[in-house]
Amino acid sequence: PRTINFSTKLNKDVPMTMPVDSTQGFVPLPADVQAVRDAYTKLRDEIRKVIVGQDDVVTQLLMSIFCRGHAVVVGVPGLAKTLLISTIARSLNLQFSRIQFTPDLMPADITGTEMIQEDRSSGQRELRFVKGPIFANVILADEVNRTPPKTQAALLEAMQERQVTVGGVRHGLPVPFFVLATQNPIEQEGTYPLPEAQLDRFMFQIHIGYPTLDEEMEIVRRQATRAAADVRPVLDLAAITRIQDVVRNMPVAPNVMAYALRLVRATRIKEPMDGGLVRPEKVKDYIAWGAGPRASEFLLLGAKAAALLSGSPIVTPDHVRQIVKPVFRHRLMLNFNAEADQVTTDHVVDDLLANIPVEGIAGADKRKLDEVLR
Repeated sequence: PRTINFSTKLNKDVPMTMPVDSTQGFVPLPADVQAVRDAYTKLRDEIRKVIVGQDDVVTQLLMSIFCRGHAVVVGVPGLAKTLLISTIARSLNLQFSRIQFTPDLMPADITGTEMIQEDRSSGQRELRFVKGPIFANVILADEVNRTPPKTQAALLEAMQERQVTVGGVRHGLPVPFFVLATQNPIEQEGTYPLPEAQLDRFMFQIHIGYPTLDEEMEIVRRQATRAAADVRPVLDLAAITRIQDVVRNMPVAPNVMAYALRLVRATRIKEPMDGGLVRPEKVKDYIAWGAGPRASEFLLLGAKAAALLSGSPIVTPDHVRQIVKPVFRHRLMLNFNAEADQVTTDHVVDDLLANIPVEGIAGADKRKLDEVLR
């Protein structure tokens, strides 16, 4: 088939090439898959110089970046959330900016503001836009739920539109642009919970937990030696863009797409189940509101990234199952029964995965899907 040759390589040996197929779109060649896999391995090795353990967290953060998505990391203080995100930015050779969200933070403190500047030669004054910390490639929004809704709304425009508006003038943000936010789940006093509309803009909600005994022993040992790790940039901006193109253009088979849609649509308790399936008990008992269409988009997009990072040129249902929890956590609204019974979204997702079949759907719904795909 005809191929597209990219001028920039992911590494020194493997160029980025993809065949053009009239029926499936861009299909990654083995060289492309290996190049993405090699890039992921190098990034992971660099991050491990600083971060001990948390392999799943690192993988999910890199997935969101390769998908051009944003992520929110939830964990108690002291788990190196800030260090992890700054280390990822260093290994990607991207501009990094940390914004500490506080109750008195104003939108202009993030986006920037217009200032009066005088021209010394002419004596005339004019407004000049001074960029805020949002103008970077990787944004660490530290404790994003500590700022009031007005400031959260300014961040929402940047996340969705990749731009900010100041004084009626739009200012484009750097490309690529990622918001990696953190939240503290145990301290709720003085916080402003993110509205569902903003949470939905995050591709993943990633939970970071305590290290194991061996991992914590290694953390303490490293701190005692005070040896500074030398994190080298592994990928530049052009290589990251090529990876993102491969991920987004990777095709998904109809049966995998149908499975992802079944999982999403099963959470919408006010809608009938497709194909005569029975809605799982925990979904019926504990969900007040289900996931929207953006969950379907991110579920399939994340499955593509999961396939490539594992070295597979084909997206399978297992890749969908791998990233269901971080995609669904912040999109399923639980009811009071769930709080009373101490049921979390992860418990509901486990029940969902156990009861929604991977195999094909009923005839009527399969015909509808075939019509859409045509």
